[in-house]
This record gives sequence, structure tokens and C-alpha cells, in this order.
Amino acid sequence: MIVELPDTTVSAVSKRLVTLREDGGAVALGRVLTLVIVSEHGQEEEAIAAANEASREHPMRVIVVSNEPANAVSGEARLDAQIRVGGDAGASEVIILSVYGDAARSQESLITGLLLPDAPVVAWWPGVAPAGVAQTALGRMAQRRITDASVCEDPTAALELLSQNYSPGDTDFAWTRLTLWRAQLAAVLDQPPYEPVTAVVVAGASDSPSTTLLAAWLRRQLDAPVTQEHTPRGSGETGIHSVRLVRPSGDVEIARPFTSISATLTLPNQPQHEIAMPRRSLRDCLAEELRRLDPDALYGDVITVGLPALLAETA
Repeated sequence: MIVELPDTTVSAVSKRLVTLREDGGAVALGRVLTLVIVSEHGQEEEAIAAANEASREHPMRVIVVSNEPANAVSGEARLDAQIRVGGDAGASEVIILSVYGDAARSQESLITGLLLPDAPVVAWWPGVAPAGVAQTALGRMAQRRITDASVCEDPTAALELLSQNYSPGDTDFAWTRLTLWRAQLAAVLDQPPYEPVTAVVVAGASDSPSTTLLAAWLRRQLDAPVTQEHTPRGSGETGIHSVRLVRPSGDVEIARPFTSISATLTLPNQPQHEIAMPRRSLRDCLAEELRRLDPDALYGDVITVGLPALLAETA
């Protein structure tokens, strides 16, 4: 069910939520968190769809703050709202706040009265995020803050900005997309022979921040020189292509064609193995990040220490 509330107030939205719960049986019981999505007009539906899917694992209230584009801000202060419950909201309830003009100045006051009581808050910027999200009004309210460097025009510069402004609780989907790669590489190194890695080669698209973060993580964990090989931008190839670990007994390589959902594992003196390595959807990344509400210490170490060290070497 979708309820439209044009030219309204936060108080009216809150009252309508109560009415919907009383009349239709849509309840907040069992909701484990509030997810706040910060987007622009017309760009929120993909994020809402991902949140609806993730809500089947993490029942939650979703509040979408939909702003005017920075270059199209009007002078009129107005709040339009939409409430989605039932089949239109997955296992969550979705509140879309479309703000115009001066109504966008105090986003904190927009959502405070709509937060679930005594429940953690996660803030997500699916588009280009402001520098230092932890210092924004919504970021200060959230236990976790999610960004996505891959949507930026210059992903490497976006990663550097994340490094400079990192606060515990920050994370980025460029890191979340590495989970399968990190798991497979750790599993390979847990098998004999237990030799040191003397060099690492990471190949990927030049506009893939995940490739850069994977290289930074490997350099930090293995204390070995890391070389990055990039495919030209606009070549059609995306993401990480391969990782090669150089060891005295022979190289170990995991390679995934950019159109494939599986990868090839090559080990010395063994036949090639095919391993599942699907590309992670927005829903997968969001669901993973919602599983933990404490700061990701490993990401913090990689983004603040590993990444600057890697970039200094390659400068």
C-alpha cells in the first residue's frame, strides 16, 4: 500500500504511520534498526529496492530523504511525503521525504520524530556523498555510515577523501564488494606450502575503487610489494579481474573474466579449479553491512593506513 502526503509536515507523517498500524496491522514490532537513505529526487528507487530486499533479512524502517539536486534548489520550502507498507515495502516500512528549498536545511529535525525508539540508526548515501559524512547532521545520528566510492567521477580521489575524513563506523561498498575475494585469498594462503608471498599483482578496471582497496589490504596483510595493472577506462571491463601471489614454489592466481560469475584458481602443479565468484549486488552489499553495527576495524586500518601507503608507493 502506498499513501501520498503532499505538502505535509513530519508530525502529520508520524500520525499517519500510527493510523496505518492501527487500521491495517502494519506494526513496527520486530524492526531491528532504522535505515536512513540520503538521495536526490528521481534517484532513490534503486536504493529503496535494495533496502526492501535486505529487509527480509533485517526488518527495519527505511526513511528516504530525497533532496533537490544542488544546482536546482528552489526557494519554496515544502515537504512531500510518501509511506509504503505491506507488499510495496518488503519486510520494512518505507517513508520517503521529498524536501524542497529551505525545508532541506535541517534534515536532522526531519527524521528525528520518525526514528524507531531505542533502535540503531544506519545512514546510507547511495550517490556521491559529502566529505566527512560522520560530521553531517545525519551522520552524527548514525552508528554506521555507508558510502559508495564507485559512483564518483574519480574513485581514487574519493577513496583518498574517505581516508582523510574517516571516523569509526564509516564503511564503503567498494570494501564490501571485496568479501568473496578476501575469503578466497585467505583460504588459499591457509593451505600448504606455507611460504611467504614475495610480490602481488592486482589487475582491474582503472575506475574500480575495489581494486585499489584490495591492493591496499594485500600490501598491509602480506607486507609485500603490490603492483596494480589497470584496463583502460571505457573498455567495458569493470571491477577486479585477477590477483596473482608470487611465491618461491610458484604463483597462485585467481582470475575472473568480467562477464563471468565464476573464477579460475591456478595453483602450482595442480589442475585449474573453478570457484564461485559472483558479482555482488547492491542488495548483497547492503545486507552484509547491516549485519554488523559496530565499527569495522579492518576497513578502518586499510583506509587510513594501508591506502595512503599504497598510494605513496605508486605516486
